[in-house]
Amino acid sequence: METAELIKKVRKIEIKTRGLSHNIFAGQYHSAFKGRGMSFSEVREYQYGDDVRDIDWNVTARFNKPFVKVFEEERELTVMLLVDVSQSLDFGTIKQTKRDMLTEIAATLAFAAIQNNDKIGVIFFSDIIEKFIPPQKGRKHILYIIRELLNFEPQSSRTDIKVPLEFLTNALKKRCTSFIMSDFIAPVDYKNALTIANRKHDITAIQVYDRRLVELPKIGLVKMRDAESGEECYIDTSSSKVQQAQRTWWNNQSTAVSETFKKSRVDSVSVRTDQDYVKALMTLFAQRG
Repeated sequence: METAELIKKVRKIEIKTRGLSHNIFAGQYHSAFKGRGMSFSEVREYQYGDDVRDIDWNVTARFNKPFVKVFEEERELTVMLLVDVSQSLDFGTIKQTKRDMLTEIAATLAFAAIQNNDKIGVIFFSDIIEKFIPPQKGRKHILYIIRELLNFEPQSSRTDIKVPLEFLTNALKKRCTSFIMSDFIAPVDYKNALTIANRKHDITAIQVYDRRLVELPKIGLVKMRDAESGEECYIDTSSSKVQQAQRTWWNNQSTAVSETFKKSRVDSVSVRTDQDYVKALMTLFAQRG
């Protein structure tokens, strides 16, 4: 993408997504993704019912009566966006591609994070870690992330959801709030990796999909190409058997993904490329709040 065109696109996404995050998500983001750590605040005299493990023995010895440490929730978060950049995300038939929608959602979450004074980082993945952007604060950092979202060229075309989850578990020592964003059409099982990562971090899954994955248009014989494997074949989209097979495949796929999220205790939302992702995110935030 040419530099001038890229700058124009970055600015367009910034204007749209910063407004969304400020006007719509500000309060809901705060309540949905609270700081999970506890930091020492002060000491006070021991009261009946206090946990003896919180006694500050140094202060207690100094004043010759028991004092306990008081902790408060850390508001500042570290937010990680795990963004699928495999070739299947380039598919889209109506308003936009899956990648376009993921870019807007990621940018919206990023602006919501910096309004909350949170750090934000990104892991781009396919079936490898394509790029790791360490968490930082500030508008300049957000604009860099958006540029990368718009212009990033992955080395691999395939998908393996396990890869970013295992990287997150091993690379980030401090607990963080993480959004894994993909179509979740992945050949490799990732339930164990998701479960383990969610025990250490707070993970939310955002699935984007196109309506033509659910139902094919009846337009006769069509040449189809698998974006990730490159395999090609002809399909008769007017055939009722083909139509039914596609619906069955999607239903099985959707059920499997939902079950994986449920068993891993991961909150999730699914949004179609021709639908309003704002409503989907607001519903997600309200459920968590």
